Amino acid sequence: MLENKDRSLTPISSLGEFKLIDHLTEIFKDIQPSTIKGVGDDAAVLSFGETKTVLTTDLLIEGVHFDLSYMPLKHLGYKAIMVNLSDVYAMNAMATQVTVSIAVSNRFSLEALEELYAGIKTATDIYGVDLVGGDTSSSNKGLIISVTAVGHVAEEKITYRSGARPNDLLVVTGDLGAAYLGLQILEREKQVFEVNPNNQPDLQAYDYLIERQLKPEARKDMVKLLDDLDVVPTAMIDISDGLSSEILHLCRNSGVGCDLYENKIPIDPQVISTCEEFQLDSTTVALNGGEDYELLFTVKQDDFPKIKANPNLTVIGYMKDEETGSHLITRAETKVPLKARGWNAVSDQE
Repeated sequence: MLENKDRSLTPISSLGEFKLIDHLTEIFKDIQPSTIKGVGDDAAVLSFGETKTVLTTDLLIEGVHFDLSYMPLKHLGYKAIMVNLSDVYAMNAMATQVTVSIAVSNRFSLEALEELYAGIKTATDIYGVDLVGGDTSSSNKGLIISVTAVGHVAEEKITYRSGARPNDLLVVTGDLGAAYLGLQILEREKQVFEVNPNNQPDLQAYDYLIERQLKPEARKDMVKLLDDLDVVPTAMIDISDGLSSEILHLCRNSGVGCDLYENKIPIDPQVISTCEEFQLDSTTVALNGGEDYELLFTVKQDDFPKIKANPNLTVIGYMKDEETGSHLITRAETKVPLKARGWNAVSDQE
């Protein structure tokens, strides 16, 4: 018997992903001298010499993280690599190797798996990483993909979530919200198809949004850019679960508060027009959508002259003392408490 029927049991969905990880791992203490940073950041940091090794892993599960009715297998293989490389880059490191393990049901043919690995090959070629191992197993629940990524970084350039300080500037790469809207469009077209399989959707007007969902790009280029600009962020995280969630992770890990300015959040015009079509608020989508895989980081104010003219970087707020809390400053200049309403990886599934 795994369950004690004499006491009430706690559903894991009541904790949320990060509290669950903290709870399950609090009994573990690092004992190896080579373990510099264990659980609690975008990647672990290990020391085997002058440079430091970062290590991260992620699961993608059919029916939870992807839907094969509109996610081509080649795109899925590519995205599986991007999800993990993004965590490496969020440590200000460069990725060098990946391993890929899959569990697959018998409904998949050899040709289907060849498509999946063609996407993985495209990603490793473009991003310059080696596939160095993995495992395969059978599954009775469809397709499960587990990727582990390895990277390297000089010790003085490692960037954790915990280094932000009051008065640091809050900066984001790229633009936000497009991936979430791409998912909404694909879900809508899936419902239309189920009603009328002969319907041929015209998705040309949504090309950017759909690409951001099906073929995201990890921001390796931003790590190189920051190095070229001689900027070492004080804290950094990638935006996988939504901007609001990631800001609050930085604040919690660094022991600071934050003011985020609504009118500074970078949003693509296609996101704004599609939000109007779907009757959604573009700020809400940008704050909570997730899967953007942009980098969110903080820098000292002295570094502002180095980044201010770069079109890839947007200053969206600044860090404050922890006791002041974290707030969204709206366009009407009202102060609203910042809430995490992004993706929860351990929410109840139907």
